[in-house]
Amino acid sequence: MSASPAAAAASASPSAAMPTQADLLDFVRRTATDAELIASLPLDPEGRTWVRLDGPAGSEAWLISWPPGTGTGWHDHADSVGAFITAAGELKENSLAARLPTDGWQTLELTEGVDRERRLPAGRGRTFGHHHVHEVLNESPDRHAISVHAYYPPLPRIRRYSRSGQILRLEQVERPEDWQ
Repeated sequence: MSASPAAAAASASPSAAMPTQADLLDFVRRTATDAELIASLPLDPEGRTWVRLDGPAGSEAWLISWPPGTGTGWHDHADSVGAFITAAGELKENSLAARLPTDGWQTLELTEGVDRERRLPAGRGRTFGHHHVHEVLNESPDRHAISVHAYYPPLPRIRRYSRSGQILRLEQVERPEDWQ
């Protein structure tokens, strides 16, 4: 599926410089207001669906649907910075306000007070920096949510974690070929 004219125009910025977090947030905000694009995303009652979009200045962007009760699990986007916004419904983001080592560990004990929670109703979004560990959830029992995400540089890998109390464990490292 190709992006709508509004999303394509948003990605056709003449800027040759790498996009900032503010640029990515501006892109996801503008894209989320494209009602035709948002309505074109197929909704599956069982699992998330997604469409890749052309992001600004070589960034990677996605339009994602979230059926009721679905989520990402704990993960990070490695060396990429990003932004996302809820276009429809409401999402919840749990994140860690702690800088984790980038490599060379399997299990970490988190300190108290690192947990953060954000509610992101339609129209609300956020940016994040390198190695931002979070999970995104649609806690609604009966409504889909739709969101727009952008990352730069394009995702080199995603690290997936499990969490039990204050223990965070690296479970898997995914590369682009795993989700393309």
